[in-house]
Amino acid sequence: MTNRSNSWRLVTLALGAVFAIAGCGPSNDGDPKPTGNAPTSSSGVAADVPTGFDPCKDIPQSVLDSEKLHGQDKADSNASGGIKWRGCSWVQSDGYAGSIQTTNITLDAVRAKKFPDANEFTINGRKAISTRQVDSHPEAACTLNVEMKGGSLEFNLSNPPSNRNTGQLNTCDLTRTLAEKVVPTLPATA
Repeated sequence: MTNRSNSWRLVTLALGAVFAIAGCGPSNDGDPKPTGNAPTSSSGVAADVPTGFDPCKDIPQSVLDSEKLHGQDKADSNASGGIKWRGCSWVQSDGYAGSIQTTNITLDAVRAKKFPDANEFTINGRKAISTRQVDSHPEAACTLNVEMKGGSLEFNLSNPPSNRNTGQLNTCDLTRTLAEKVVPTLPATA
């Protein structure tokens, strides 16, 4: 495993910790409630991540190639409150590192946290929201959630300014570009 892969694994764990620390899980009053038809637990989130799309297997190689992404690593994690992420991470040599995961975090839950630089839009007919959730280096990280039944498909990119190929680019623009390539591959039922 390369130092870059080890670094990305740490970034993935750190982003998972950000959600746990920031409390992206439900509040004590039961809000926010998940969207879709998935059963919910007493914590106010779906019991599991959305089904019907596995980021590790279902993203076409042509999409990964178009972004020059390689070095796939499993990126599953759990946080307090029953929050779960299931997916994989990739790196772009001398560019950004990113993870794409299904999660039982809904867009309502993300919206309720009032993260900085929140922007809502639609990708391929699905609601989406991008946010800056890493206080220590907000310009270098972006999270984008796309609505799925019972949660969302979450894109997390880390793009430090020192990255030769992408460091000068807006991380949320890079995240949206990646999402616009992946989301059309989601089954309509997911």
